[in-house]
Amino acid sequence: MKILFVHQNFPGQYLHLARHLASLPGNEIVFITQRQDASISGVRKIVYKPQRSITPGINHYLRETEAGILNAQEVVRVAMELKNSGFVPDVMLGHNGWGEIWYLKDVFPKTPLLGYFEFFYREHGADVGFDPNDPTTPDRPPRLRTKNLGNLLALETVDWGQCPTQWQRSVYPPRYQSILSVVHEGIDTQLVAPDLSAHFTIPGTDITLQRGEEIVTYVARNLEPYRGFPTFMRSLPAILQRRPKARVLIVGGEETSYGPGLPAGETFRQRMLDELGDAVDLKRVHFLNKVPYSSFLKILQISRVHVYLTYPFVLSWSMLEAMSAGCLVVGSRTAPVEEVIRDGENGILVDFFAPNDISQRVIEALEDVRRHETLRHNARRTIIEKYDLRTICLPAQLSLLEKLAL
Repeated sequence: MKILFVHQNFPGQYLHLARHLASLPGNEIVFITQRQDASISGVRKIVYKPQRSITPGINHYLRETEAGILNAQEVVRVAMELKNSGFVPDVMLGHNGWGEIWYLKDVFPKTPLLGYFEFFYREHGADVGFDPNDPTTPDRPPRLRTKNLGNLLALETVDWGQCPTQWQRSVYPPRYQSILSVVHEGIDTQLVAPDLSAHFTIPGTDITLQRGEEIVTYVARNLEPYRGFPTFMRSLPAILQRRPKARVLIVGGEETSYGPGLPAGETFRQRMLDELGDAVDLKRVHFLNKVPYSSFLKILQISRVHVYLTYPFVLSWSMLEAMSAGCLVVGSRTAPVEEVIRDGENGILVDFFAPNDISQRVIEALEDVRRHETLRHNARRTIIEKYDLRTICLPAQLSLLEKLAL
């Protein structure tokens, strides 16, 4: 079977699926992307880049749309070259978020297209307006409506769609939900598993931490409000004071992935350090920036309490991986998290905006490991039963492809 993947950040959500399909005899896999590094054995990668940047001064409603069009045009160019060379895919898969799949059916009209749909923007009930301090402006509703142009174009283009969680599917308009299947890309629970002998050396130091110590972890792609970083930081003074042996490991970059950015040269990390001052002991709070995946796993495996906070937005892989590693997750009482964590059964839920609530629950978990052991066990069992790569998610993805390719 000939299979075409498209994702600007290779391999994105398609790591496990592309790797599996490439391992099967007789398959020919082509992956169109903007990312030049990284590779998967058996996958032919074609790198493209937009011909130009977006038009200076373009209406701010249309910046993302024009960026998507520029991406889509280059993907079409690559697709036409593939077609002219004799490669006509039996099925196509791609993420709709950057425009890349918008025009694929114009090149391969008879080839079924499975789109990955991550988030539909809404004025109410999701990320926008979640923070009560965010100002409401007349500009917001039309801006958000226009922001969904790419979503709507892709929904009208694909033959079928995939959403990773029920909640993420629920934010799409009801008229489209009938063509959206909920299939998560999966967690490799054999790799991401508890390790009683796990240890981690903090880079640049001679400090080696081991499982069993009082270690609090926090992970995000970037340290920013959408992932609750300010609230987490405000919870630390009480934790550090009450638990003098505790250490905190913070993983994440200093850019902005979601929501408004900061002025050049400013970071949310520095803002919080300026706000909290000496209340945060930097000898016990370790900012690790972005780390290799192997280090990320060790950090989860030595964690006694893992804090995961998020706006009502896209659910992070890291929370599911933390549960798979046997972490006790203290998570925000927001819809994406509540789909997975049941308070007091397989984790602990807290108010997103309540640092005192977070610190109290973290302190309790640090104090009494045995009382929370069942939660850790149930957390891992939840991931095995609902999100396991080999037994649940990969078979579901393959089933979708088989139905489309018939």
